[in-house]
Amino acid sequence: MASDPDPPKPKTPRHKCPACYKQFNRKLHLIEHMKISYHSVHQPRCWVCQKHCKSFESVREHINSPLSKTNCLKIFVEQGCNLCLKVLDSPSALKEHKQMCCLVAPVPLGTKITPCIESNFTMSGSIMDEMHNGKAQKAVAMDCEMVGGGSDGSIDLCARVCLVDEAENIILHTYVQPQIPVTNYRYEVTGLTEDHLRDAIPLNEVQDKIKKILYNGESVGRMPPDGVKARLLVGHDIQHDLNCLRMKYPGFLLRDTAKYRPLMKTNLVSHSLKHLTKTYLGYNIQSGIHDPYEDCISVMRLYKRMRGQDHRQVFRLGDEKANSGFDSFRSMELEKKAPDELYEISTSDYKCWCLDLTKIATLAADYPFSF
Repeated sequence: MASDPDPPKPKTPRHKCPACYKQFNRKLHLIEHMKISYHSVHQPRCWVCQKHCKSFESVREHINSPLSKTNCLKIFVEQGCNLCLKVLDSPSALKEHKQMCCLVAPVPLGTKITPCIESNFTMSGSIMDEMHNGKAQKAVAMDCEMVGGGSDGSIDLCARVCLVDEAENIILHTYVQPQIPVTNYRYEVTGLTEDHLRDAIPLNEVQDKIKKILYNGESVGRMPPDGVKARLLVGHDIQHDLNCLRMKYPGFLLRDTAKYRPLMKTNLVSHSLKHLTKTYLGYNIQSGIHDPYEDCISVMRLYKRMRGQDHRQVFRLGDEKANSGFDSFRSMELEKKAPDELYEISTSDYKCWCLDLTKIATLAADYPFSF
């Protein structure tokens, strides 16, 4: 007589990450995953299934993945914006949205030899009052064009600089006299010749003009340590531009589209500004000669698009333990928490630019984030 078959073994419950949906056999493994993933409301996510990803490029890969078990691609093709990755309620709403989301390329200044353009740019009293009350700090975008110095022309020398405000008005545009002889004008990229720099402004004068803009006319020594009167400085690989200008600026006031985590590649390598502009704004730049005004406008638009995201974070300012991440909890406490509770504890490992529009932004200097 045949023996009865063994009863099926009960399935071991799996522990699922509420952010990226990875599953683990043990609760401890889920907790370790949450600690190193830095999931938060600020991470880019799929608008269809709400899966959290490291970058917007990762979101695109998720949507287009042939291995995806969700209907993300089907829904996105019909109702998704390929620039901001939002999913709209209907095709008609998508059409209307795309008309606003896809921007028109700015008109380049060109390489006409012109005198220095400089606006009378200081913040009004009303704006200063807003900043003291914890509202958003205003930003300026900066871009430099470099010529080459040294025997092989490989030393980057700032020869042209442009700054614009959030309304895309030129604050400063000028040619810059390099401090050492130019051995390569890099004409194919810069469009500059010796004539452009013959009557250019000395570097030290350009530095003074930029400092006056960034510090709102205040001397650096009188600037409060929280930087509340200073401007946020936006750029692409902005530290390189500052180095070529031989200038320093506080790191917590820099907003770099080359280093901002959501705009980087999946492997956390920087994209070019040309790629970011085409992918997120919908137009081409740098098709020939690089124009600093065009680059300034594009980098400012990228910053404002990232800053304008509504992540609906609730800040529990009175609960220091809840806001300080996993380190404030013992292992036993964490194991008792549900996955959703672990997600609430999890904090981002970078400062989201949406926080520039909140009172939390005024505390930026106190946070050890990358920007």
